[in-house]
Formats: sequence, C-alpha cells, structure tokens
Amino acid sequence: MAQQKKMVEEITPMEEDFSRWYTDVVKKAELMDYSSVKGCMVIEPYGYAIWENMQKILDQRFKETGHQNVYMPLFIPESLLNKEKQHVAGFAPEVAWVTQGGNEKLEERLCVRPTSETLFCEHYKKVIHSWRDLPKLYNQWCSVVRWEKTTRPFLRTSEFLWQEGHTMHATAEEAKEETLRMLHIYADFYRDALAIPPVIGQKTESEKFAGAEATYTIEAMMHNGVALQGGTSHYFGDGFARSFDITFADRNNQLQHPFQTSWGVSTRMIGGVIMVHGDDNGLSLPPAIAPIQVVIVPVAMHKPGVLEKANALFETLKNAGLRVQIDDSEQSPGWKFAQYEMQGVPLRLEIGPKDIEKGQCVLVRRPDRNKTFVPLEGLVEAVREQLQNVHDILYKNAEENLAKKTFVAHNHEEFLDIAANKPGFIKAMWCGDPACEETLKNETCGVKSRCIPFEEEHISDTCVCCGKPAKHMLYWGRQY
Repeated sequence: MAQQKKMVEEITPMEEDFSRWYTDVVKKAELMDYSSVKGCMVIEPYGYAIWENMQKILDQRFKETGHQNVYMPLFIPESLLNKEKQHVAGFAPEVAWVTQGGNEKLEERLCVRPTSETLFCEHYKKVIHSWRDLPKLYNQWCSVVRWEKTTRPFLRTSEFLWQEGHTMHATAEEAKEETLRMLHIYADFYRDALAIPPVIGQKTESEKFAGAEATYTIEAMMHNGVALQGGTSHYFGDGFARSFDITFADRNNQLQHPFQTSWGVSTRMIGGVIMVHGDDNGLSLPPAIAPIQVVIVPVAMHKPGVLEKANALFETLKNAGLRVQIDDSEQSPGWKFAQYEMQGVPLRLEIGPKDIEKGQCVLVRRPDRNKTFVPLEGLVEAVREQLQNVHDILYKNAEENLAKKTFVAHNHEEFLDIAANKPGFIKAMWCGDPACEETLKNETCGVKSRCIPFEEEHISDTCVCCGKPAKHMLYWGRQY
C-alpha cells in the first residue's frame, strides 16, 4: 500500500502519529462519537453494526456448544460482592458505586457491575441441587462499568459492551475442558471472522484474573507493535462455590461443590480490527464482520440503463444473502471510492455503460485495490470468491506483521535492547518468579508478560532477568 496513491487525505498517516491515526479513523468512519459522560462513548450505527455481526457469529458458536443466554441485574449489593475477597480486591480500584436512590440514601451501597461472577453464583446457589442440574452453561450479553483513569475509544472506556460466559460443572476436569474449549472458540473466531492470527496461552500468576486459579488469553499484535488482550477464559476451581456455599448431591448422594469457569470478549475487538487491518486510507474490514460486504457504484449513471442494471445486480447479491449497498447519490465516483475505502468495505463493484455492453462488471478489493473484470453471469460466485480473497489477504498481512514484530531475547541485555528499540512481542525465558516480571516491567517502562504459550520454545536455560534456571518461555510486550 505504501506505493499506492492515498485517497483520503484527512486521515493522519499512521507512521506520523499512530494514536492520532486511530482517532481519525474511528471518527471519520463514523464508528463512534464522544459523550458528555467522561470516559464513555456513543457507538454509532456503523460501529454498532460491526459489533452486531461479531455478536451474531459468536452467539451461534456458543449455542452450538450448549450455552444459553441469560441476563443478570446491573447492580450488585456490596455484601454480595464481598463474599469473594480476592475477586473484590482485584476490582476495587475500578468499581463505580451507587449510594443514593431517588432522594434517599441507600442502606447498602450498590456496585455497578464490573463483571458478574457474584451475581451468577447467587443464582446458581438457588438452581443447582443435584448432579442432574449440571453443567450449567450460561452466557450474558450486556455492558459493564470499570472506572478507567485514561480512556480510548473501543480500547478502554468506563462502560463497554461484552459477553460473559459463566458455567458450573460437576468435576474439575469438566470445568478445565470448558475453559480451554471457549478459549479455542475465541481463537477460531479471531482467525475465521476477524482475520487476526491469535497468540494464545496461559497468564502468569501475577497477571491472572482476580479470584481465578488459571487464566488463559488471546493476544493480538497491532500494526504499531503494541499487544492487545483480545479475550480471556478463566478456571475458578471451586473457590466461588465455597464462598457462596453452592453445593450439589453427586451420584452417590454426597454433597459436593461445583467447579466454575468464566470467559469473555468485548467491543475492544473492534479496536483490534482497526489497528491490525487499517491503513492510511482508513478501515479495512474482514468480510465476516463488515456491515457492507459489497458496495455497488454506478459509473456514468445518468446514461440509459446504468442505474437499472446496478439495481438488478443489487437484488441478485442481496437475494444471495450478501450484505450489499448501492450508492446512487450525486457524489462523483471518485468521492464514493474514497468514502467506502475509508469505511473499509471489502469489495467495490463498479458498473458503467461499457461494462454493460460487455456483460461484465469490475470488482475492486479493499486491501490491495486489485481490479478484476468478471462476467455478470456467475456474479455471485465471483463475489464470494473475492470476499474470501479479501479475508485471506488480511490474514496473511496480519501474519506477516506478527512475524516481523516478534523478537527473541537470549539474555538480559538483548531483552532491554529489543524493548527499547523494536516494538512488538519478545520471546524470552523466565524463572517463574513474579519479582522478575516486575523488574523487567520497571526497567522497560511497561513491557509485561503476555502469556505462556501452549507450545513453548527452548530459547535458553536461564531466566532473562535473574539468570536462574528457567521454567517457561513467555511472550512479553507492551499492551493497550
């Protein structure tokens, strides 16, 4: 893309100022608007349509694995939240409290949910009595509030949309299987729908979710070398069940505590898609989540038959189940090309008088602007093929960026040098001591452990920080 003519001049080049580029894109593509409520945003129709497409795909996958949707209250009484001390301590700095209802001070503070483990546990205590009641496979689509000090649209806001799965199981083995099953559903979603290669693995003890025995993560590499935690899955053991006195009679009529999981992704994924696939011309959306998969631009539409043919093609593609839009406004074709390129529409279809004469149209791919002349006969198949090509191009580009921005550090000196000069992931060995994590974070102004991958490489025998025998290879990096 560097050699190609820039079509949207209003967007700051990402190499000049990545943060400003990101803000320009989310605003000019009309994904969101700022709200008078500090730290919150208005998700505009185009941005929300992206979320709806994400939601639809994931919801189907959840239901295919036996999960049911429920809805829990927005508020959590302080006494309920305090039943799991470790969990509360982890969220305390971000909690928003309601202290007054109408004109009266509340007898007990209400927390605006930052997450819903305690609410699900309260409910599970009422509905789980026997092994026949398990597993409980629930999911919730909702918003949560975490009082953030610094915010950025989609990446970190005080209120955000997400899904949170909460399940209960008869055995630890079943719960652990569920934890990893949902992690891999997320990983597949990143590959198949978002065209993003995920780095997956387990969080270290110091980085795991408050109250969890184990946390697993989806990590994605952005264009600028900063990592994004794109989703997490947690195994809680029976800790919450014990705190909430949730028991069930097993097959031998013995009382047992069930084992719990939770897992979630959020509108942060929209920010990830922008920063992985976007360029200096704006968004570049994977077809699976694009609100408009194909935009039809009639060329010389004032000439006889052009609009009629464009509308006929619109109906053909729409009836084939594609998300298609036709732009018959008075704007020039050049303006339309730039506009839809900025909005990241995967495929543009151009049709003019000469094309009609030849029984063809032009298909232009968003990522590389490749033009293909295709016969109108068999158009649906050609469009589907090009949409798959768009996905494959985006994935390949993201894979190349991940490879280019993944480095190996054999010792402390190499680690510090890479952290200072080469933005991206650092693969390096670790002894298992949280103190080394903290030391490296302080020495590098924020490079943290991202995850222990499921398939670890042997880089060296010693910890990159202290020189003691290494236990794990970690991915390290800065994060949004």
